[in-house]
Amino acid sequence: MLTVANPAAVALRAKLFRGFADPSRLAILDALGDRPRTVGELVEAVGLSQSNTSNHLACLLECGLVVREQRGKFAVYALAGERVVALLALADGVLADFADGIYACTRYGASERSA
Repeated sequence: MLTVANPAAVALRAKLFRGFADPSRLAILDALGDRPRTVGELVEAVGLSQSNTSNHLACLLECGLVVREQRGKFAVYALAGERVVALLALADGVLADFADGIYACTRYGASERSA
């Protein structure tokens, strides 16, 4: 039987990674990696509808992964800090090392390889 030293900490970590697991949210985070953007700029960058982009931004904002600054009539979104940037970069490094295995994994559901 598997025992976990701190089940609450493990559950919280899993909740964090669920925020990164949605392809739309991940695309938004990637788009914010180079600079802060308005909703309109994110819509153009990720190809989602404005309402869909706004809904995902609300989730990311509530979870604290992005921050919002009001600039006149525009809300500008940015990654919440360098640690979010570092986590995304670390994920890219892990993928560089293990992409074939992750792609081949059937236990996480249907996979799509992007070229």
